[in-house]
Amino acid sequence: MDYKHEISQLINIDGVDRQDVESLIAVPKESGNGDYSLPCFRFARVLRKAPDKIAEDLASDIVAKLKRINRIHERISAVRESVKSKSSLSFLLPENEKDDFRAEFSSLGKPFEKLFDDVSQSEPKKRADAFFYLASLAKFVDKVEAKNGYLNFYLNKSAYNKIILDKVAAEGDRYGASDVGAGKTVCIDYSSINIAKPFHIGHLMTTVIGAALYRTFNFLGYRAVGINHLGDWGTQFGKLIVAYKLWGDKDDIEKRGIRALLDIYVRFHKEAEKDDSLNDEARHYFKLIEDGDKDALALFNWFKDITMKEVNRTYKRLKVTFDSYAGESFYNDKMQPVIDELNAKGLLKDSEGAKVVDLSAYNMPPCLILKADGATLYATRDLAAAFYRKKTYDFYKCLYVVAYQQNLHFKQWFKVVELMGYDWYKDLEHVAFGMVSMEDGAMSTREGKVVFLEDVLNKTVEKARAILDEKSKGLDDKATVAEDIGVGAVVFSALYNNRIKDVVFSYDRVLSFEGETGPYVQYTHARCTSVLSRAEITKDVDYSALDNAEANAVVKAIAAFPDAVKDAAEKYEPCYISRAVMAVCQAYNKFYFEHRIIDAAEPQRNAMLLLTKATKQVIKTGLTLLGIAAPDKM
Repeated sequence: MDYKHEISQLINIDGVDRQDVESLIAVPKESGNGDYSLPCFRFARVLRKAPDKIAEDLASDIVAKLKRINRIHERISAVRESVKSKSSLSFLLPENEKDDFRAEFSSLGKPFEKLFDDVSQSEPKKRADAFFYLASLAKFVDKVEAKNGYLNFYLNKSAYNKIILDKVAAEGDRYGASDVGAGKTVCIDYSSINIAKPFHIGHLMTTVIGAALYRTFNFLGYRAVGINHLGDWGTQFGKLIVAYKLWGDKDDIEKRGIRALLDIYVRFHKEAEKDDSLNDEARHYFKLIEDGDKDALALFNWFKDITMKEVNRTYKRLKVTFDSYAGESFYNDKMQPVIDELNAKGLLKDSEGAKVVDLSAYNMPPCLILKADGATLYATRDLAAAFYRKKTYDFYKCLYVVAYQQNLHFKQWFKVVELMGYDWYKDLEHVAFGMVSMEDGAMSTREGKVVFLEDVLNKTVEKARAILDEKSKGLDDKATVAEDIGVGAVVFSALYNNRIKDVVFSYDRVLSFEGETGPYVQYTHARCTSVLSRAEITKDVDYSALDNAEANAVVKAIAAFPDAVKDAAEKYEPCYISRAVMAVCQAYNKFYFEHRIIDAAEPQRNAMLLLTKATKQVIKTGLTLLGIAAPDKM
């Protein structure tokens, strides 16, 4: 049950849409401020009252409303009780009391007029569902208070705990999912590796952020389209052909892949500093590729195959997939129509022989579309790609998961789309993120100072295996578990903080089994699995076993998970999911150490096992959305 929605049904504010009210309801950070809270500051201008007064008036109105709801619930319960010998779905409101009931419901506001129709109508299932809804409203709020301009709601913990755990049990892997995105397509451009260049640690953020958003949007009912906009065009391929012909070894490249290509690419740049004719030769070979020369294309495609074979190995370990690999070369024949349209609309200007779109009126440098020699640029291809994606997918949003250093680039060509007269420029979003580096500094492909992402994964897995060898000697299939822990540790560390933050990667920090890390979350999942394996859940449940601060904290964290998933999608921030999962783990581990589960009497044990089962489910779902395995044993 979505308690924000339930609470919003109790709130009537003249001149304010109920959905806007619902969007403002939040779980307060301080437990002393209730379970849910509505800040009233935004309503001050509309109502011409101080926020404190607004909160006080609303609290008074809601308390009276809850009393009426309880009275209605008791009256309908009495009607149900009078026909208890029949099916619980068979009762009907007495005809002579319907008008009275209608007036009671109407006094509560518009949402309850519809509820009366459901309670009083003839279809049994809908009538029963409406009664359950009414019963929930009657039971789930214990107290409403106004405090410092906030309207705070305190829930009935027993009713709250049962409803949340029942919901998780009923929905399973779909807990937190929705159909909010039904009929909408979201294109996500992420990873976008360069052919014949290293898949290095710097690609980690774009790859795992994009993949997490891809899964999250799918989870919320959107059609997500994952796009790997390959860097498979440019003069660097001419350089690589020259380097291969001068110093390359086919067998070595087949064996060592990108590392061998990197060696000869780095050598080319060193030699070209002494002999500029190498650059002329590189331009010649790239022109052959552009012209479709058979031999040049064969080498180009071979470099591409070598690269994709290697990066796909890493993508598989990261659980990353794509729906399209249409890269720069795909748009070679799609740029001219865009250039022609820019020209026809009078947007292209000459600038020292180059063609640009003047953006000085928007405090930006000109957007370069064509070089003086007629060569296209990144903006040209990005424009062509955006038009292709809009035509092909008719996207609701098109996201570009690219480092913050490219902010200006995206602002420029987004503005060009707007100037061309297309209102879908508003649907283009640059999902910026900070830099990731190793503790020893930055990287440069030209100098060969790179840290391959695959090497980072291998080393992390190796260290995870050493930890397992020391602490889990009897564990089966250590290789698989070490892979899950090592790779998961890397991904979780990248997705735990706000994406705009720079990250300095540390093996010891990400592999810690204590603190806010991937292994800590995975270990909590394994702990839940262990607890559930030691006792069977029966139908005899005493939820009073959860009437304590530790259990309430777990349920509250579990209940917050669906909103975290929505926030992750709306704000393009997977960290909302990772932090929500962390909150569940921290709350459960505190509960676990404070309460004996297996030794409790059966009714109390069952309640605690249901709490454990729900905890495990939320951890698994959250980790799945992040692209991380959830081991049952560690």
